[in-house]
Amino acid sequence: MLAQLSLRDCPHVESVSACGQCSARAISVCGALNEAGLDRLAAIAETLTLPADATLAYEGDPADHLFNITSGVVRVSKLLPDGRRQIVGFLFAGDFLGMAAGEVYPFSAEAVEPVTVCRFKRSAYRTLLAEVPSLEAALLDRASHDLQAAQEHMLLLGRKSASERLASFLLDVAARGEGGVRKGGEFSLPMSRSEIGDYLGLTIETVSRTLTKLKSAGVITLPTARSARVEDPERLRRLAGGREA
Repeated sequence: MLAQLSLRDCPHVESVSACGQCSARAISVCGALNEAGLDRLAAIAETLTLPADATLAYEGDPADHLFNITSGVVRVSKLLPDGRRQIVGFLFAGDFLGMAAGEVYPFSAEAVEPVTVCRFKRSAYRTLLAEVPSLEAALLDRASHDLQAAQEHMLLLGRKSASERLASFLLDVAARGEGGVRKGGEFSLPMSRSEIGDYLGLTIETVSRTLTKLKSAGVITLPTARSARVEDPERLRRLAGGREA
């Protein structure tokens, strides 16, 4: 078993001027800020570079910080009383983490692969929100989007078959990748089969079997264990929507 890493064990680089050059700015809440607003945001930010399996936040710890993902993928999970893990989401570049937390984090957040994040002290970020209405509005819009995504995930877990769940998941991840949801579009799939299963409520065997089924049907190909390519986007959409057995 890999040793679990926390932020205390990982190198980080402080940055006070990188916001304007950040590749995730256009898809992040930071995109709502003008140059003056970016300067104020940068003044309260730390840029952290973390290896795979590093922990950003532990479930139950004081929620002292907020995080903006600028590269890589982060898994958000909760532990059930019997020790089983339920992954409740994957966060990508541009996603924000921690604003909805109370006094403690209701989840754990860990790097699936090497990631970079901007970390903010919660108190300083809340002060900035009160002073910069455009940032507050962007964050509220992101929260609304996250709520819709949570509702769709509830539908996925409650009503969809294994094939429909996996097709929906692949469409979502592909839409985040450079390849996009188009024929021949290749995208990174850094999650393990076990992590995908924990997110979709499926066993690792079912995930592997369903991926093989989609591959055999010509819907996708798997160039590597950590990537996928969409070969038949329309059929993948039909599968996700329950319009094809």
